[in-house]
Amino acid sequence: MAPMPADLPPGAVDHAFVEHFADGRPPVPRARALAQEAPVAIEINGLGYAVMMATPTDIEDYALGFCLSEQLIADPSGFVAAQAAQIEGRGWILRITLTMADAAPLMERARLRLSEGSCGLCGIESLEQVLRPLPQVGAALAVSDAAIFRATAAMGDHQALGRATRAAHAAAFCTGDGTIQALREDVGRHNAFDKLVGAMARAGIDPASGFVVLTARCSYELVQKAVIAGVPLLVTVSAASTLAAERAQAHGLRLVSLARDDSFLES
Repeated sequence: MAPMPADLPPGAVDHAFVEHFADGRPPVPRARALAQEAPVAIEINGLGYAVMMATPTDIEDYALGFCLSEQLIADPSGFVAAQAAQIEGRGWILRITLTMADAAPLMERARLRLSEGSCGLCGIESLEQVLRPLPQVGAALAVSDAAIFRATAAMGDHQALGRATRAAHAAAFCTGDGTIQALREDVGRHNAFDKLVGAMARAGIDPASGFVVLTARCSYELVQKAVIAGVPLLVTVSAASTLAAERAQAHGLRLVSLARDDSFLES
């Protein structure tokens, strides 16, 4: 069996396969990298909040970006710390600490849910959360077609995990001329975007100063994350859904989808 490269990127692990061929050649052993995917249980100030399937890399970026995207905090000042611990054979626990003022609404929501019981209100609350009011994107950024094509063409050079595994999404922040300034990867497109949001916040990058490119289908959740972050332009390599296009238009987000080497669609 051919050996795996010694320089596997973070988030990739080697795995043994048997490769089969359509032309009748006998199967042969083959080594190939796989992207890590694990359950990550998120606790906020000791309260269980969510379990996400994610690649356990760039954890601090992910923790901060998740809290910003979920609107648990208004800005990074509400974020205190994050610690990740691996539970062998089960996954990861990501313990996030927010300031008491920022954690208070979450704690109160949990208290009310415990006292309400099964009265049907949780379903209504969940539907309202899906289409919750969002701010308008205040920034306007003139980005040329050439800058968009430049950014999408450069994505592959920055995707170490994607190149090794062919199984990871990427989210990149680009300057107005299409230069990639930051990029994060994950098996989940939402997680990759959250990691990018956190990385930008930690680096002091103004979301209004550039645009985001995602190697993903454009769902409404990704539009929602872009609007909350204050990104003026979102570019995705696959098509947008109806709700994504509607939400982008309603909140002033310029949306580009099906971005290819020679064309793209603008909603």
